[in-house]
Amino acid sequence: MLEPNFKFPKQTAFYKGKVRDVYTIEDKLMVMVVSDRISAFDVVLPRPIPYKGQVLNQVAAIMLDATKDIVPNWVKAVPLPSVTIGVKCETFPVEMVVRGNLTGHAWRTYKSGKRELCGVTMPEGMKENDFFPSPIITPTTKAHEGHDEDISREEIIAQGLVSKEDYEQLEKYTLALFERGKELAKKRGLILVDTKYEFGKAGDTIVVIDEIHTPDSSRFFYAEGYEEKQKAGEAQKQLSKEFVREWLMENGFQGKDGQKVPEMTDAFIKSVSERYIELFENITGQKFVKEDVSAADAEKKIIETLNTL
Repeated sequence: MLEPNFKFPKQTAFYKGKVRDVYTIEDKLMVMVVSDRISAFDVVLPRPIPYKGQVLNQVAAIMLDATKDIVPNWVKAVPLPSVTIGVKCETFPVEMVVRGNLTGHAWRTYKSGKRELCGVTMPEGMKENDFFPSPIITPTTKAHEGHDEDISREEIIAQGLVSKEDYEQLEKYTLALFERGKELAKKRGLILVDTKYEFGKAGDTIVVIDEIHTPDSSRFFYAEGYEEKQKAGEAQKQLSKEFVREWLMENGFQGKDGQKVPEMTDAFIKSVSERYIELFENITGQKFVKEDVSAADAEKKIIETLNTL
């Protein structure tokens, strides 16, 4: 579909995100088109990655279906490989980041000498990628522009961003979803290291929204060799889009002013596409089937599905 410009009957709003295009229908439903655009360091890179949108949307659909017994989710239908239709919710203005291991931002904070992140105390004597004694929740604000900001549980409640009652429920859902995510990953020989969940309210009901347990929202390690690598102080083998960030950094780009995105050659684009497909198959255990659809056929199929909801 590349970059379709849909116009749906009864459409009341449109939002173009870094990766997703979201169409609101009658202020009740949302049509989310997951594009092949790719972002890193809060910058949309100049060339799309074939089938990336399909990978993300299908992983999210599988994972949301596998967790709907824990918390209701926003999904009503998945009419096309890169399209999800769901309930429009009033979103909570925080993202629930949960960490099972001392990795990424948590490790950088720890390495700097700090032992507190988002109001959570981290134990002494830990090494990079060690497991926390139990998973920790390190929420962030949801920024429309620029970077999300760390925030503590106490600040969220004190500022009235989320009520105490709702926030406590979000914590329970977050830990339960993470536990299920870890169980699903273990079956695939993976460790779910950290991830983020977004929630909203449909009426009085809290629901999980957007994507969960995808390679863009989560970090995975391969379980095989994890202990040996930790003992030897070696880097863990990761399953995430971290390889794209690493390639950018190697080529002198971290999203800072004055920096230019390095040339994305056809060979590089192909390699990233193949890596995303590999991620899909490793995370889900299913064979990836490339599906191409024209914008006209996609629009027709989406409208037909909307008419049934």
